[in-house]
Amino acid sequence: MKCWLNLIFLFIFTCSSTCFGEVIIDKPTQRVLIGYGLERYTGKGEPNFADTSASSFQSLESKVPNLGISPADIWFRLPVTNKGKEKLELLLEIAYPLLDEVELFVPSSNGHYNSIKLGEHQSFSARKYKVPNYAFDIQLPGNEKTIFFLRIKSTEQIILPIYLSNERSFLKEMNDDSLLSGIYIGIVGIMAIYNLFLFFSVRERGYLYYVLYVLCAGITQMGIKGYSFQYLWPNWTYFATKGPIIFGCLSGLCALLFADSFLQLPKNAPRSRRVITVFIILFVIGSLLTLLNLTQPAFMVMQLTTGAGSLFVLYLSYRVMINGYKPAKYFVYGWTILLLGSVVFLLKDYGILKYNDFTSNAVQIASVVEMALLSFGLAYSINILKEEKEASQVRELAISLENEKLIREQNIVLEQKVDERTRELTESNESLQTTLTHLKETQSQLVEAEKMASLGQLTAGVAHEINNPINFVTSNVAPLKRDIKMIWETLEEVERIAFKEGISDTEKQSQIKKFKDDQDIDYLKTEVDFLLKGMHDGAHRTAEIVKSLRIFSRVDEDTLKFADLNEGLESTMVILNSLLNNTIEVDKIYGDMPKVECHAGKLNQVFLNIVTNAIYAVNKKFNHDVGGKICIETGVQEDNTAVFIKIADNGIGIPKEIHERIFEPFFTTKDVGEGTGLGMSIAYNTIAKHHGKIIVDSEVGQGTSFTLLIPIQQNN
Repeated sequence: MKCWLNLIFLFIFTCSSTCFGEVIIDKPTQRVLIGYGLERYTGKGEPNFADTSASSFQSLESKVPNLGISPADIWFRLPVTNKGKEKLELLLEIAYPLLDEVELFVPSSNGHYNSIKLGEHQSFSARKYKVPNYAFDIQLPGNEKTIFFLRIKSTEQIILPIYLSNERSFLKEMNDDSLLSGIYIGIVGIMAIYNLFLFFSVRERGYLYYVLYVLCAGITQMGIKGYSFQYLWPNWTYFATKGPIIFGCLSGLCALLFADSFLQLPKNAPRSRRVITVFIILFVIGSLLTLLNLTQPAFMVMQLTTGAGSLFVLYLSYRVMINGYKPAKYFVYGWTILLLGSVVFLLKDYGILKYNDFTSNAVQIASVVEMALLSFGLAYSINILKEEKEASQVRELAISLENEKLIREQNIVLEQKVDERTRELTESNESLQTTLTHLKETQSQLVEAEKMASLGQLTAGVAHEINNPINFVTSNVAPLKRDIKMIWETLEEVERIAFKEGISDTEKQSQIKKFKDDQDIDYLKTEVDFLLKGMHDGAHRTAEIVKSLRIFSRVDEDTLKFADLNEGLESTMVILNSLLNNTIEVDKIYGDMPKVECHAGKLNQVFLNIVTNAIYAVNKKFNHDVGGKICIETGVQEDNTAVFIKIADNGIGIPKEIHERIFEPFFTTKDVGEGTGLGMSIAYNTIAKHHGKIIVDSEVGQGTSFTLLIPIQQNN
């Protein structure tokens, strides 16, 4: 695709009208992009300097000319006018290190031209300025126009970002670029070393392929910036022109191997491996062509294979992701970002985007993000494998336990045979043991009956509380699906218009705007935000209810632990919220209490029983109408050894004659079917086990208050 774009670009150059550009400067203090002043030689054949200096030239009319791939030398003329009176000593910089040969012809005082040669055919140490870009010292006499000639030769794509600057601005720009490239190299090195250690730790091939890909991609990017030639092979001119292509092919090959391992293609997409193999063979062919000095064909093979392979791997990873392989999403995101960075870089090359620090470094920036995402994806896939291994171990443990159970059952059979021989001696003991067991079971069943009664009372309320936010969420699903469908239709229509041939960009924009107005996109955005907010609020409310239910139903019944009683009270009130029915006012005065050593789950049951009785008393008095009030107050006793929880209501109150009986088992003043009479008995026994006490204060018609005193720390 890129080759076709290059041919189109060259055709435009050939067909453009002849006009001479000129660069006019006056004491530049910063780097000035002067590519618009370049004029290209329009003659035929491969001339020398004498032929070109007297021939016609054609203005390129582009700040950063892109000349595609050319097998022959390309000549340019660059007229520069110094409007100042003083002679200027400046630097002419070509910020594209991949050019094989760059020769600048500078006029001398006697009217002749002197030649200055730079390029990858020379060792790096031969350069005056030890930077990747090509830099030439030039002098511009005052109030004169100076004409320079330039010869370019390259086996790769020719792009000419040409700058004029003073030495200070030039060195500052080079230092900034070196700093950014150093950061990139550091990130690549850290990624490679870290994942290499992981490879030696877990022995997973994917990490090795990732390390090789990161290293090759990093060297390739540094080769494009010229730093590979500067630091890795400064005196090896043969490899200077071939290194970027070879490492580009190697990075593509390693990326395919990594994709095969990371996406688990043998399992998730076995047929696609044939296409992957074809791309790998093409990358190998590109490397071999480079070593055989067929550099331009090798460059085209690398470009086409990289473009087609990247799109195929992106499609493949997306298909694997939608088929349910979760780690593939990291590959999709990383690969998409890398391709977007490459697109930005190409659009910069063709003049669609401006040539600046971001567009010239877009591939490096996208590469860093992609490397990080792929590293995260590797870690995620390893965690999945670890979980699968743990699940397998759990299954093996279950089998082992089942075998152990069989052995125990066999032992029981043997013990039963022994017991049969001694039954007469143990009958009386077994009878007593059976009676004791029945008593314990009866007691346990009574307690469980009370808990089940409480649970039955709460189930409808909790279901109602959860149902409201859930209904809010589900009711928003249908309109949200409709809105998303409209958004997809809009995207498809915009894409259809954007790729429509035969109409101008203005007409495309007009059609797109008309379609967006017809769809009322602004209202659609507002509606989607509103629906998402409603779903978020409903989910948040459901999470609060579930959290409160989890806190209330703690399973640490048999162990003492330090717990926040305010938190337990709050969870109890959330669970009982539906019983309040918006007619009972609840005042919560939570004091600053330390955590208390207790059985938190049992205390939550106590709070539930007392508050439930308070709600019953209030509803009995006000007949489920407004006016009821419950006050919950907590704090620390003055001696700092215990905490108090006071639960008061303005209900019907408790007659004095039954004050002493409210904690007796099976005693209740409620109607038949509304209570078991065990709630307050369980509460009293639970507080007693915590070495605390319950203080009751009640007046008929005015209300009742229960004050629980619980030590902060239990004496074992």
